[in-house]
Amino acid sequence: MDLPPKGHAAELLQDFIGHWRGITEIAQSPWGAARTAEAEAVFTQAAGGYAVVQSYRHREPDGTHFEGHGMFTVDPAHGETLWYYVDSMGRPPTAPVRGTWHAGTLTVERRTPEGVARHAFRVEDGVLVHTAELRLEGTAEFSPLLKSVFRKT
Repeated sequence: MDLPPKGHAAELLQDFIGHWRGITEIAQSPWGAARTAEAEAVFTQAAGGYAVVQSYRHREPDGTHFEGHGMFTVDPAHGETLWYYVDSMGRPPTAPVRGTWHAGTLTVERRTPEGVARHAFRVEDGVLVHTAELRLEGTAEFSPLLKSVFRKT
């Protein structure tokens, strides 16, 4: 496992900072059929570089939308990336989750009473890719939930 360097979140997440637009492919799930949505993500340095604030929003062809907001920071004692997150599904924010870095990809797993959502973020050749997989309570395997592909605007 590659440990992230200790320091500011803005240094660690420098490649993510900016305004991104693209497409999110949403897999069939208990929340709806498979579909594609126009999406945007914004990563902004905050708190003197000790945090990076993430905003995500997608709008579907029928006009419905989803939004989520996160904050990344670095645990100074361990150098691990922490992610706080809340979205428009209506659940209260959870405790921060600890992320792991491997070959330039940040992976975090959010646990809820419904199961575990695994998110992976990476920037590769100027493209931001965010994938999410879901393992519902009582199941053994992760299933695809979404894949977003963005270009900086």
